[in-house]
Amino acid sequence: MEWAALVTWVVTAAFGFTMLVIWLRHGGLRKAPGGKIPPWLIFSHFALAASGLVLWIVYVATDTDALAWVAFIVLLFVAVLGWTMFLGLARRRDAGGAEPAATPPERHFPLPVVLTHGAFAVTTVILVFLAALGVGS
Repeated sequence: MEWAALVTWVVTAAFGFTMLVIWLRHGGLRKAPGGKIPPWLIFSHFALAASGLVLWIVYVATDTDALAWVAFIVLLFVAVLGWTMFLGLARRRDAGGAEPAATPPERHFPLPVVLTHGAFAVTTVILVFLAALGVGS
């Protein structure tokens, strides 16, 4: 179970990193008119997710149960930040009307990338939880 969680976490990270690069390339560090995702939120999500992934890798290498639970708790915070961004992005996509003069960076995220990242993220949370419980060991 811990290896499946590791694989899904790495895939999630790859899609997340793709969105981070897109966001940066389209001026994410500049406050774009109509932008819904502040830089602190994206970088907090990224930093916590990367830290949790490192913890998970150490857990897989050492089989220290406490690390599994710490990684899971970090992952819960990552998930809350991710849902916050997703809901902000969904509100922006549903707003309709005329586009602002400058398109916000998050409007450049391909929807399949966002949805795939989210699906793998949810799967990762479930697998990490099950592995922390000891299911499949």
